[in-house]
Amino acid sequence: MSDEQIQQLEDHFPSLSGQAFAAARDKVRAAGQTVLQSEEGMLVKLFPDGRKEVVKQLDPPVRVKLGEKLIIR
Repeated sequence: MSDEQIQQLEDHFPSLSGQAFAAARDKVRAAGQTVLQSEEGMLVKLFPDGRKEVVKQLDPPVRVKLGEKLIIR
């Protein structure tokens, strides 16, 4: 494969992964199970009947620069 072809494939990863996660979430909910996801800075539990329950507030995202090391405690 050429570098250009590889780049074109890599450009599709974000949308394809988003579609895969959405399909998995829908499949789990259709099976009658709950799903955790983040919404507007909150961790939210989604129930199969459509109800939402806030579990907790999430810390803001941490921005890092390419090559920077981040220590998680």
